[in-house]
Amino acid sequence: MTWNFATVFEALARVRPGDTALMHGERTVSWGELDDRAARLASALRAAGLNDGDVVAQYLPNRPEYIESFVAAAKARLAPMNTNYRYVEDELLEVWQDANARAVIYDPSFADRVAAVRDRMPGVKAWIEAGSEYESLIAANEPIAVGSGDDDSLVLIYTGGTTGRPKGVMWRQADLLSLLNSIAARKLPDGAGPDELVSVIGERRDGVRALVACPLMHGFGLFYSLSELISGDTLITLPTVKYDPELLLDAVQTHKLKSIALVGDAFAKPLLDKLDNEPQRWDVSSIRVLMSSGVMWSAPVKEGLLRHMPKARMIDGLGSSEASSIASTASTAGQVADTASFEPSDRAGVLLDDGTLAQPGDGKVGKLAVTGWLPMGYLNDPKKTAEVFVEAAGRRWSMPGDMATIEANGRIKLLGRGSSCINTGGEKVFPEEVEQVLVKHPGVVDVAVVGVPDERFGQSIVALVEPRGEAPSETELREHVRASLAGYKVPRLFHAVESVDRLPNGKLDHRKLADVARAAWAAGVSAAAS
Repeated sequence: MTWNFATVFEALARVRPGDTALMHGERTVSWGELDDRAARLASALRAAGLNDGDVVAQYLPNRPEYIESFVAAAKARLAPMNTNYRYVEDELLEVWQDANARAVIYDPSFADRVAAVRDRMPGVKAWIEAGSEYESLIAANEPIAVGSGDDDSLVLIYTGGTTGRPKGVMWRQADLLSLLNSIAARKLPDGAGPDELVSVIGERRDGVRALVACPLMHGFGLFYSLSELISGDTLITLPTVKYDPELLLDAVQTHKLKSIALVGDAFAKPLLDKLDNEPQRWDVSSIRVLMSSGVMWSAPVKEGLLRHMPKARMIDGLGSSEASSIASTASTAGQVADTASFEPSDRAGVLLDDGTLAQPGDGKVGKLAVTGWLPMGYLNDPKKTAEVFVEAAGRRWSMPGDMATIEANGRIKLLGRGSSCINTGGEKVFPEEVEQVLVKHPGVVDVAVVGVPDERFGQSIVALVEPRGEAPSETELREHVRASLAGYKVPRLFHAVESVDRLPNGKLDHRKLADVARAAWAAGVSAAAS
């Protein structure tokens, strides 16, 4: 591929200037406006003293300025960098100093946090608040020249840090664009020059309307959005920071949405509850695709949503910031796929410790891996880069950390993350396997399974259960798990919680949950001893 994100967005603006690119509440941004505003912001960033490769931190919730600033960075040969909008001062300093950020574009609601760290970030040349200051810069600067982008510019995706400190994944723009184009519904021609690119994009006047409900600040939200946009589709974001399933359903009905990205049961269950409680209120017949990645939907949630959307496909994607799409599974009405079984992409495999690839049906457990277009590695972390990005079987691979086997039919069976594997009495238990069973119980809304230190067994299994109404008894839950899994996989303690702590991307907050589990276990042991 001989072009970058700037080139693609410039081509879209050239042939479809009046068509809608972005929608956010009552606000719309056309392709022409998006390109012009991004080009003016790119000039402003250059005028502030930023040079090739400098990092632009995006401290924003879902709003049009997120996409605008991403495109602006691409046009100015700068590196856009996501920033978790839940972070507070010390966390902001950690990631911005690690990335050596030279500009920060932030939401007005985060102004107090930004003010608290500005003096400790003397290297930042531009602090831009999305609002009047942002608009003034756009009005005051002429657009940067068309074709200013560069294939070798980076995109930095900082991982969520659920089990450790956040790490900056370094993607070359050309590699990320090639990867997203390869999995897009409508692909752009590889190797096309600017004129051919314009010709192809100009023929696409029937773009769908897609909504990203999950945060753009996370890999899946950004990758999904960019994939839709380079296909010429309209991207819709909700006008609230907090996820609101009612607003989402209103948008489906108003805009006749065809595609939605939302992460796991944390997003899907509230949606299902709304539809179950008011089944006649919304027309959701336009939906054809629901996508999730990073967190799998439970079977009951998939079955429930497909009752309301019988023409839709629910696609569970397996991916990460270090690999994007690895494998997927699709469910349709009357045919709900096994939650942990995936159809691998042609880039995926299971790498064994000896450097060879597992074969279908051999029963060997290895690390899920993907090859092809990959990140350069982790910023400022050569040790972790060497652990995750490896040479094996004659190719370079990314191994995000999931353990898996390949079934006889060629599908990948996901076991769980090796880093969270529980060793109890010499037996290995993957928390995800137990969670998938527990969440099928009708009295369970959400669950997290955690290993805690145990003098006798090394570790014991604790299940933190968010009940639906009155909590099921421990005996009931224990029997429910034992009916599907071996005895050593049954949690020794079931502890009811008001809610299971999750991050904005829907993933479990492992650090908080580990503290809750250890406290519950200590209290249970003390009670048993008294």
